[in-house]
Amino acid sequence: MRKRKPKARVIAPDPRYGDPMVTQFVNNMMLSGKKNTAFSVFYDAMDIIAEKTGNNPHETWEKALKNVMPQVQVRSRRVGGATFQIPSEVRPAQRVSIGMKWMILFARKRSGKGMASKLAAEIMAAAKNEGAAVKRKEDTHKMAESNRAFAHFR
Repeated sequence: MRKRKPKARVIAPDPRYGDPMVTQFVNNMMLSGKKNTAFSVFYDAMDIIAEKTGNNPHETWEKALKNVMPQVQVRSRRVGGATFQIPSEVRPAQRVSIGMKWMILFARKRSGKGMASKLAAEIMAAAKNEGAAVKRKEDTHKMAESNRAFAHFR
């Protein structure tokens, strides 16, 4: 165990929208330390969203992220000889992080040409409460709901 909590690192805002959350998203998306490539992929996806929907792409992305973030999760815990799935609330920072990671994961798994178009498609689907990332959130919530009887083991 740590003696004290580490200081939270300050994330610089991104150049286009001035939002630190966008930088965090790009940091999660980045592969092999290629941040400029990740930024260009993200901004290309935003341009695609603006072109297809005609709405503000940043607001669409925020709405999509809000739709993907889980409120509860299940954790495995051994009690006696049995392993129980125990539902627990997700901390706000963790909630954002999980939502971003799911969106990126399912964008990568999508079929299509180029990461920018796949990411744009996933964001637009999540903004409409559709898509694989939203389904993962709903499945997690269903799992937590069905195991609510074990919440007292927390």
